[in-house]
Order: sequence, then structure tokens, then C-alpha cells
Amino acid sequence: MNRTLDKINTSLSFRHKAEIFQSGNVSGFPSPALIPLQESLLTTNAQKTRTKPCEENRCIKEEEESLCFPVPNPSSESQPTLVVSECLSSWTKCSATQVIKVYNEDNTSKAIEVPPDVTARDICQLFVMKNHCIDDHSWTLFEHWTHLGIERTIEDHESVMEVLSVGGMDTDCRLHFRKNYAKYEFFKKPLVFFPDHMFSISSETNGIVDPSELIETFVKSSTCPEVHGYLHAKDQSRKSWKKFYFVLRRSGLYFSTKGTSKEPRHLQFFADFTDCDIYSVLSAKKLYGAPTEFAFCIKSTKSCSARDLKLLCADVEHTKTCWITAMRLLKFGMQLYQNFIQPHQKQKVSPMRSISENSLVAMDFSGQKTRVIENPSEVLSVAVEEGLSWRRKSCHRLSSHGSPSSSQSSVPNIAIHLAQPWFHGKLSREEAQRLITQQGLIDGVFLLRDSQSSPKAFVLSLCHLQKIKHFPIIPVDDDGEVFYSLDDGHTRFTDLIQLVEFHQLNRGILPCKLKHHCTQITL
Repeated sequence: MNRTLDKINTSLSFRHKAEIFQSGNVSGFPSPALIPLQESLLTTNAQKTRTKPCEENRCIKEEEESLCFPVPNPSSESQPTLVVSECLSSWTKCSATQVIKVYNEDNTSKAIEVPPDVTARDICQLFVMKNHCIDDHSWTLFEHWTHLGIERTIEDHESVMEVLSVGGMDTDCRLHFRKNYAKYEFFKKPLVFFPDHMFSISSETNGIVDPSELIETFVKSSTCPEVHGYLHAKDQSRKSWKKFYFVLRRSGLYFSTKGTSKEPRHLQFFADFTDCDIYSVLSAKKLYGAPTEFAFCIKSTKSCSARDLKLLCADVEHTKTCWITAMRLLKFGMQLYQNFIQPHQKQKVSPMRSISENSLVAMDFSGQKTRVIENPSEVLSVAVEEGLSWRRKSCHRLSSHGSPSSSQSSVPNIAIHLAQPWFHGKLSREEAQRLITQQGLIDGVFLLRDSQSSPKAFVLSLCHLQKIKHFPIIPVDDDGEVFYSLDDGHTRFTDLIQLVEFHQLNRGILPCKLKHHCTQITL
């Protein structure tokens, strides 16, 4: 399937824009100390366009008469022109740069200055570099509407300024930066996201989609996949929900007025995705009286009102994920596949490394003489061995002040996991489920937290088959030495790090291996 997609992809050319982060030089993103430039430093074009309103950035694409904005060239030798808006959230001002706010999961924000053509991938790469995170291509920018209770993933290629221009000065539209492991998971495991009973070829061929060509039917414009199934739809006039049989085709979304009939006379148009985006609904039962919490909606890019939302609700999470993913593929098509493979292609051709990374050399200090490690595969094994050696020495130092009592021996076991990114301390069951749901309901997403019912115990929260399960980790006392176990003491671990590392390689009693840990960073 990937070979077929690669053939399709080679026929399309990528839009090569100026690399903002090339060689670690973030020229498009100045330091946090934002100092407005003097008027005399502005270019002629910048002075002319500084006060022009651009309230309908999204409509510019539809009209042939588009406005031209001065875009700084980060790759040029001269310093790019920087213009700071008079207001932090002034999306409706046209200037060489704009200042936007990006929020973390704890609702703390960071103001950054960006060029007008900045994309979601650019901002994610900026925060990955500034916060020294591992760039595993799962960091995502979300569009969140507080008063509507909805949010969506901003695709990597989308213009952030166009997204924010819809809300104008409305502060309820926020950008959130966090992990989303499920962003491109459907390219890797399509059958997990798309059940067979919900897909078929259009009625013109009356065929069944080959599982190996499932994604190809979406990204190719010549084919017409069809998604069908029952959904609850909200009637805005009566404020009630009613169940209909929906059919998703390339021309739009339809519902049947007569059972499961797909005849043209029984299909009524519901929505298309030309000027609409697909959002997940948060707290659907509380805000909109939905029958389940698995609701989503279709919102026009020109409207910010709750009465204009086209609300839908599925019976289970798997069905909701299937519909949202299918709508994303139909809306963006091949562009999504380009977003998926683009980071991997850059790594093969010219991996992006900062100046400090280029000056680093892997060294081995285990022997009598230090040596430079030239084999990349050996670097990882040496790093793991040094980490284990450091941990053993730390535990020995903490327990070497006499005969270890039960309190002394438990000190390293309790304290050693606190600095791990997968440990979230006193997190409630509901907050753990919310965090895992936000960062992607795929197999292996997990976190560890303190138990609310037992003071000395812990809980492993794990996602499997788009359901979140919680496994208690019980401390086991053996002759004054404390171990941790998931199976009532049959399998024991000296600390939580050892427990996590074991289950990252072995499933054990868990339904799947631990793959992706939920993480929270401070911007």
C-alpha cells in the first residue's frame, strides 16, 4: 500500500517554503523580548499594509482577488523585517510578523512572534526545540473553542494565521500545544481505525474495499470510498437528538430519510467540507444534551456561533474516530499523506540538527581510557548501560548508611521515579482518562500515577482498543525490602522504572505493551 502511495506522491510537488528552523537558526522567531521597531525601519510595503484589515483570510482563497502580504525571507542574508502588532492578539492586522499565544495543557501560555505564513508544523518544531523535547512527530497544535466546547487538530500544513483569523479578536479561540499519537496512526494501521462493515466502494461499482488499498481510496481523487452507519444528529429547532443512517461520499455527508436506503430520492444532504472543519465535542452530554460523550461536529469556517454547529454523536468511541478520520482524509486527501511522510524524508536527506548537536560527540567512560563511539547502534546500548549503572550506584548510596530498615530500603524505590516523564503524581482517575484521550486513543499510550485509594500504591493507566484501563501497582514487603507488582506479587520489580521498562518489552499480564507515555511540558 505504501509503495502505491509513494507513486502517487511523486507525481505531486511539495511546496518548498523558506525553512525557519534550518541549522538551528530560528530566524523567523526572535527572542521573547519583543521590542517594537521604529517606523523608519519598516519597508515601504510593510508600512502600506500595516493598517489594512484582513478579516477574511479564509475567503481570500475562494476569491481570485487576493491580497499580497510582505513575507520575510528567513534564508536571505539580510535581517528580515520585524513588525510587532500593537495588541498581542491582533489577528486582523496585516504586518510582516504577528504575536500569537500558545497554551499548554495546564492553561499557561507563551507568546511568540511568527511570520504570516507560519504553519502548524513550524510552531510545533519551535516549541520542540525551545523545550528540548524529543521530536517524534506526534507534537500537535490544536484549535480550541472554549465557549463552544470543541477542538480539532490543526493539520501540519495549515496556516495558523488563517485559522486564527476566523475568530478575529475573539479570545475564546485558543491554540494548544500537546502530544497526539493518533494523528497519523491510521496510515500505519488502517484496519484498526476503519472496520470492514462501515466501508464500501460507491454504488456505481457495488464492490468492497480491499483492506490493503483502503487509504489509497481516500487519497486518490479518481476513487470514491463510501462510509456508512448510524449516527445521532441534533435537531436545532427542537433541541433534540434523532438517529439516522448516514452516508459519507466525496461530494459530502448525507442521511437517509428511509431506513438504510441509499437511493438518491431518500438521501438528504447534510454537509460538505469545502468551507468546514471537523471538531471533537468536549463534555457533549453537559453542553449539548448528547446521548453519549462520543460527539463531534462540523463547523463552518465563517461562523463562530453554537447555533450553526452541525452536531453528530456516535454510540462508541471507535465509531466516532472512524468518522472523523474519514472526513479528514476526504477533506485533505494526499496532503495528509505528504504531512505524514515529510518528516521521515527530511531525516533521510538532511536531518535537522542544531549547532550544539553538531558539536556533540558520543563518549564511552566505562573503561580505563575514554574513547569516541563512532558506531550509532553502539551509542544507544552504552547510554542504557550507563543509566542502569548510575541507578544501581544511587540506590547503593542511599542504603549504605547502615543495615537497611524497611523505611530506608524504600527510599530509592519511592524517589527514583519522580523525575520520569511518564509519572504524573497525584492525578485523579478522571484526569488520567482525559489526558490519555487528548494525547491519542491508540494501543500502548500510558501513564503512572499515585493511587487515590491506597497511599503507598500506584496505578498504571493504559489505552487498549480505544478503551482506557487502570491497573493497580501494589507494594509487596519481603523481609523489610519493598517490591512492586501488578499480579499480587507473582512478578516483582525493585522500582517503578524497572516495571515500566519490563512492560515496554514484554506484555506480561497487560493487554498490550507500553509504547507511548503521556507527557506534559511547561512552555
